[in-house]
Amino acid sequence: DAVAASAVLGQFKVPHRITAILQGESLLNDATALLIYRMAISAAAGSILLSSAVPMVLLSTLGSLAAGYLLGRVSLMTLGRIEDPASGTVVQFAGTFGVWILADRIGLSAIITIVVYAMTIARTAPRRMPARNRISSYSVWETAVFVLNVLAFVLMGLQAHTIVGRLAGQGQTDAFVLAGTVLASVIVSRLIWVLGCGAIIRWFGRFGVADRQRDAPSFRGGVLIGWCGMRGLVTLAAAFALPAEFPARDPIVLAAFTVVLGTLVLQGMSLKPLLRLLNLDPDETVDREVAQARVVVMQAALDILSGKTSDAAAAVREQYAAQRKIAKNPDDAQAATEYDRLRLYAIKSQRDALEELRRNGTIGDEAYHRLEEEIDWTELAASPPGRFQPLNT
Repeated sequence: DAVAASAVLGQFKVPHRITAILQGESLLNDATALLIYRMAISAAAGSILLSSAVPMVLLSTLGSLAAGYLLGRVSLMTLGRIEDPASGTVVQFAGTFGVWILADRIGLSAIITIVVYAMTIARTAPRRMPARNRISSYSVWETAVFVLNVLAFVLMGLQAHTIVGRLAGQGQTDAFVLAGTVLASVIVSRLIWVLGCGAIIRWFGRFGVADRQRDAPSFRGGVLIGWCGMRGLVTLAAAFALPAEFPARDPIVLAAFTVVLGTLVLQGMSLKPLLRLLNLDPDETVDREVAQARVVVMQAALDILSGKTSDAAAAVREQYAAQRKIAKNPDDAQAATEYDRLRLYAIKSQRDALEELRRNGTIGDEAYHRLEEEIDWTELAASPPGRFQPLNT
């Protein structure tokens, strides 16, 4: 579960490469693991042979890549023509779940298909979707993912109680021993694998050029990646999806619950102390990129307005020039300008005046909410990004 690790790592500015590895690993692991999981379920039921498994995996993988890309292009053509935020969000939900269901029904890997589908959309959609649709979409998806995670853990608690009740006597003890063993194996095997691979890469890097040696993963970075092995919703979904008559289903589901809770609690809560102990050099890569890009963006606005001679154009140029000046500081490239601070200072009075107009009956609720929305957008535009949680994390 890369989200759990990223939430903590984002507070410490760890090397950007580590964060990218964890997020990319999550996508790759989810896709490959669920494909293997599906084959294992079929093998346990006796409906698949090894001789037919390899061709099936190859066909499923290649077909999923092609289907995800083609369906993503179709979705882009549809979303680009929708201007209403609510309609756009509904189409996104319907398209996403529709792609998953379609891929599953025709025998493809649903998760590989949906990952390629999402990547295809993510690279192009920002230029085709209206800003209001995009902001609304971020908010709705963030809420949906949060609610689904909460419901998954509630369901986990409800099922765990039932499972423990069914595993009475010696069976219950054996199930808990199995769950603890699986948890320890998951944590230790990941550390051994990550640190072992890192040691091999560093050893081979000694015989290469200086750039290869510099890019080789460090031991401290390997420890951090190895410890960021928290499991989440995918593990729970895989456990819940086991058929009711599957052999030893209850101990397997209990082991999955233990791994999810154990890794999230043990590794998640110890991540901050581990980061302080490792004392990794802070990585300013993203901050530098934001600063560099923001200077270019503000300069583009100044260039396009350079031919305008009106008083309004001069006032707008002053604001863009102030933002460009702020952007040159990588430590806080998105800080508020003096213009932003003045707007924020004035907005409180605007809200008080608007509230008084509704209270004394000068305006009705419809006019009030339209003006409230206008002030909200102004406040969001003037507020430094650090005051709010980014919508696209």
